[in-house]
Amino acid sequence: MGYNVEKIRRDFPILQKLIKGRPVIYFDNACQSLRPVQVIEKINQYYNDFPACGERSHHKLGKQVDSAVAESRKTLRKFFNAKNDKEVVFTKNTTEALNLVINGLGLKQGDSVMSSDKEHNSNLLPLQFLSKKGVNYKQFEFGNIDDFQEKLDKETKLVSVVHVSNMDGTVNPVKEIIKIAHDNGSLVLLDGAQSAPHKEINFKKLGCDFFAASGHKMLGPSGTGVLLAKEKLLEQLNPLIVGGSTVNETTYTTYEFEEIPHRFEAGLQNYAGIMGLAEAARYLERTGLKRIEKHEQNLNRIATEGLKDKVDILGPEDAEKRSGIFSFNIKKMGPHDIAIIMDQGANIMMRSGAHCDHSWFNAHNMSGSARASFYLYNTEEEIRAFIKEINKIKKHLG
Repeated sequence: MGYNVEKIRRDFPILQKLIKGRPVIYFDNACQSLRPVQVIEKINQYYNDFPACGERSHHKLGKQVDSAVAESRKTLRKFFNAKNDKEVVFTKNTTEALNLVINGLGLKQGDSVMSSDKEHNSNLLPLQFLSKKGVNYKQFEFGNIDDFQEKLDKETKLVSVVHVSNMDGTVNPVKEIIKIAHDNGSLVLLDGAQSAPHKEINFKKLGCDFFAASGHKMLGPSGTGVLLAKEKLLEQLNPLIVGGSTVNETTYTTYEFEEIPHRFEAGLQNYAGIMGLAEAARYLERTGLKRIEKHEQNLNRIATEGLKDKVDILGPEDAEKRSGIFSFNIKKMGPHDIAIIMDQGANIMMRSGAHCDHSWFNAHNMSGSARASFYLYNTEEEIRAFIKEINKIKKHLG
């Protein structure tokens, strides 16, 4: 059976609406995806049917919350192929998950950490903050294994790298990075914010120690995310936030932590969001991530072939090496101007600026780029409309 994008689009309420008489062309998926009605209904189920506390209330509604959260954790464990439910920690986004690991390992003066030179601020900043405490922070060129090996040393306790760049869609050779790091005795944390929504992630097979992802980029609610972590390492990790739900018992001077993963989920959780995230994972699984990835690459190929001689594309020209991201600049026009014109002229909604990758753009003396990012519900017709609008801009510039 073929990929039926029109059937998929019917699940997304916002795509059925017109804004100022025009349909929405949503190309800002690397920032946040749209949500299908199935996810919206699952969120509403919590508020309509059992809007109560989890993990603490023994009444009927509380028990329903506990059951729904446990089932959601199991769904995410299967989706990412973690070993067991203990290896799935609910967070509010990738940023929290990265911070949890980077700050929870107890790294000290004299230790080293490494990342690539193309990191999102959510990975870059926690590592920079560690350097202020005497931890040595080093960077290697994104995708350059020789540079990575050259800079890796025995003091490197953690390699924290992006899996797929949110800036240009290029893929880090993480399998090689993981093997080399592990041979060196280093742990590996992957920022999977841009890979989890588009690629099949097999946590056990991938072999990294930690994997962070956001729900809002993979059809799930905002304020949701996951940290996948090897059980043994999670037992050793220090919680980033403590309080209600993180302990079994306290006295005025002592405490006893809850079992994993609960010790990392402080306070009342976003139960509706967790349920919605699990429903998003089920939706992606039904649709098929390999089919989704192939669809996105086809859209990117059409955009690339139509515009490669008109714009400056960030990353390799080969669309298959840029996932579903088309990041570009136009001479004589700033990226924000491009995005505003596309929005106002054709309801084409895309991102512009540094995409939270300021460090890379600053190092390359660039202010940023315009970025169109495609997902499972985008169409070839929308890509042709995109090409048409860019051609209008080029014609106007002369």
